Amino acid sequence: MSESFTLKPIAEAAIPRALEKAERYRLLSDPEQAESICLDILAADPDNEPALVVLILSVTDQFGRSGTRGVHKAHEYVGRLTDTYQQHYYKGLIWEREARACLTQPMGSCFAYEGFRSAMACYERANVLSPADDDEAILRWNACVRTIQQRKLEPPPPEVELPLE
Repeated sequence: MSESFTLKPIAEAAIPRALEKAERYRLLSDPEQAESICLDILAADPDNEPALVVLILSVTDQFGRSGTRGVHKAHEYVGRLTDTYQQHYYKGLIWEREARACLTQPMGSCFAYEGFRSAMACYERANVLSPADDDEAILRWNACVRTIQQRKLEPPPPEVELPLE
């Protein structure tokens, strides 16, 4: 027989310190703990965009460790962001990190190429909306290009339709 537990809410006044802890856990390569803290913050303040950003990063930090489990959750969290630039940028980051996780899998290079191209399209949309002093989308776009070139990634071959007898 399994015990049932109820999560304990955090105080709204504790959110800034909790967010600092989440960021620290990410930097310590403990994205699961950072994710948990962000979920606690969002339970107390569902519209807390800094927590959403750290949550997206924490979920995508786990790509590769657990395959790409969490991709759908990450996209859902991006949909909750209100800033269009951030939506495009973080959508690109999800695609890019998923593509990088594919590179570690056998036969993943075709999927990786498509993922990098999707990321680059998102970064291009983000760049159009970025503040003048923010070239982050360009930096990410360039990183994708370099990976495609260094790994000699190519699009998957077109599917050949076999004739029916």
